[in-house]
Amino acid sequence: MMNKKFKGPAIAGFILIGIAFAALAIWVVMLLWNNILTVAVHGVNSISYWQAAGIFLLSKLLFGGFKKGCGGRGHWKNKMKAKWEAMSEEEREKFKQEWKNRCWMKPKATTEP
Repeated sequence: MMNKKFKGPAIAGFILIGIAFAALAIWVVMLLWNNILTVAVHGVNSISYWQAAGIFLLSKLLFGGFKKGCGGRGHWKNKMKAKWEAMSEEEREKFKQEWKNRCWMKPKATTEP
């Protein structure tokens, strides 16, 4: 267990790492926007750091990037695991077979006459 006198600096360190990560992500958004869109799309202007921060925040809000726990990937994985465990052996085999028959998992067709 963590000693109480070290808890404050550890929390401050995690907060600083989070801020640094967000600043880096915003900087990457700005670089990508300015180096890809302004060249490829006519009439798109360069953006500032703070405009990139707004775009980053908007994308997080629109695409659900702030979810943790019940809305994140862990929830989906746990839900699927519970479903899998509730299936009978026959249902599991049927499920596996359905996924094997999906287009990206089909075996390559042979060119036999």
